[in-house]
Amino acid sequence: MIEPEGLATDGAFVLALHANEWVFRQLVAAGGGWRLRPLNDRYPSVDLESLAAVRGVVIQKSTPGKRGSTTRYCE
Repeated sequence: MIEPEGLATDGAFVLALHANEWVFRQLVAAGGGWRLRPLNDRYPSVDLESLAAVRGVVIQKSTPGKRGSTTRYCE
């Protein structure tokens, strides 16, 4: 699932809008800013000045009805 209001942290998988194109990448801290690192090496990394381009964070939800059902944010 993608949580639009999810907490974007270092290592999270995110959906971002970059150059009028939606990209799915891993968010990593880079110096004083952020970088979107692709899962496929054929695509370039994208440096970000702020997290404004991040529109959602991929989350994992436990199966409803199970004991201890919680939402976990991917790292």
